[in-house]
Amino acid sequence: MTDMRRIATEEAFATPEQMAAMEQAVAGGAHDADTPFWSMMWRGQSPFAQRVMRQLLDLEDERLTVMDAHGVDMHVLALTSPGVQSLHAPDAVALARRSNDLLAALIARRPTRFAGLATIAPQSPDAAAREIERAVATLGLNGVMVNSHTNDEYLDEPHYLPIFEAAHAMGVPIYIHPRGPSAGMAAPYRKYGLETAIWGYGAETGLHGVRILVSGLLDRFPGLKIVLGHMGEGIPYWLWRIDYMHRHGSGRPAMRRSVAETFRDHFIVTSSGMHSPEALRFCIDTLGADKLMWAIDYPYQETPGAVAFLDEIALTVEERAAFLHRNAERVFGIGP
Repeated sequence: MTDMRRIATEEAFATPEQMAAMEQAVAGGAHDADTPFWSMMWRGQSPFAQRVMRQLLDLEDERLTVMDAHGVDMHVLALTSPGVQSLHAPDAVALARRSNDLLAALIARRPTRFAGLATIAPQSPDAAAREIERAVATLGLNGVMVNSHTNDEYLDEPHYLPIFEAAHAMGVPIYIHPRGPSAGMAAPYRKYGLETAIWGYGAETGLHGVRILVSGLLDRFPGLKIVLGHMGEGIPYWLWRIDYMHRHGSGRPAMRRSVAETFRDHFIVTSSGMHSPEALRFCIDTLGADKLMWAIDYPYQETPGAVAFLDEIALTVEERAAFLHRNAERVFGIGP
């Protein structure tokens, strides 16, 4: 351990039941932009696939060994993308509930090492809202993970409003995590394999974040926080231009605050899978040190590189404390 607490805020796990359900869905004809990646992972022919699958399914053994070896105090865990969002609604609702029960039991065993984000099935918004309430009030989970689009739809659509209402009422953030591009935007990404983390994930999730941002939805939920990984999925870099063009455009919903003000009021950014000192400095200068949280993106990104990144960044003591643990403690309600 180090003398400054290190909380990693976008760390994935899987369950055998989730993997089996996804494999069955693909075998039954389901196909989307995530299918090629997971088909590769299930074949397990590369060292990367073998390591990631092993580490996703491990909850306490190798995971804790890696954390201890590199001075990582806590993982904020979430069921790996696409969660249950590729499944039929009844199956997704049931599997989300069982996954959250498993996660809560793990946290109860290791309360100083793990926190957790609830899995929900947006396919059934009312059931998703009830699961948020149960996951927070009964299980004590720290937020909600949504793996971007569901049925090629985004959360700003009106029928997903119960999800925002529940998260706001329970005082927990919604983490918008990547998955492959939705059907309407996927085709140009397939050449050169661009639909995955190399470009498609960030472009897709950035679009999702901008849709929520300009929809006017957040004016209804003054305390709600939206978390984006990978240094904000490109939005901080584009924020000035998005704000400028929004002020000079038409046909968009009215907003009580500017786009830039709304983003700074509601969005939190993590460094998951984007261990760039230059990008971190830009985000801190653009958004403020209270808007950034450290993350590894374990096991897709390896822990040694994410920890070495901490040694490369030039931060004040206050910036470092905010980045490594204080912002996560505040945003996710994590105790000492």
